[in-house]
Amino acid sequence: MALAQPTPKKNTRSIVTTVHQGDCHVSNKTDVTFSTVLGSCIGACVRDVEANVGGMNHFLLAEQSGSAKDRFGSSARYGAYAMEELINMVLKEGTGIKQNLEFKIFGGGKINSSLADVGASNVAFVYKFLKDEGYKITSEDMGGTFARRVMFDPTTGRARVKRLDSATGQNIVNKEMAFAGKQKVVKPADDDIELF
Repeated sequence: MALAQPTPKKNTRSIVTTVHQGDCHVSNKTDVTFSTVLGSCIGACVRDVEANVGGMNHFLLAEQSGSAKDRFGSSARYGAYAMEELINMVLKEGTGIKQNLEFKIFGGGKINSSLADVGASNVAFVYKFLKDEGYKITSEDMGGTFARRVMFDPTTGRARVKRLDSATGQNIVNKEMAFAGKQKVVKPADDDIELF
């Protein structure tokens, strides 16, 4: 008697694109998944439900301080720019109709008790931004005292969140602080362009 051979399964694996601080990615490909790890940062996922195109951003702070605005200009590491960039990219690749957009937001944790609650400021910013722009949030996992990994399928809008342990959270805090510490201005001698 011969044993039945298992039917091979169709490969349903995705191409995973990591969304780092300051990044914004958009796709309409069914085999793409966006992934990010958030501590106090915010990751917003936006999808055009009619065009099946979506994207994810990852911003570090709600807004730049006055001196940073003057030195660095706009940057996707900061909330307003990151949100505008993502929304505009999804509108451009999608139907261009704001009412077709759905929003899922994640992050804003207080993962280090010795630091100021940057996460709470980020959460307050993203809520206010979306409300002021007339957008509704369809899903969220915000705040808390933990880091999270977020996976987002841009064509289906499916988002998955895994809350991470405290050791991983501390590693994220260290990376966020190292990244913020690297923001130094270098001014060339004979040029008025500032590099950072």
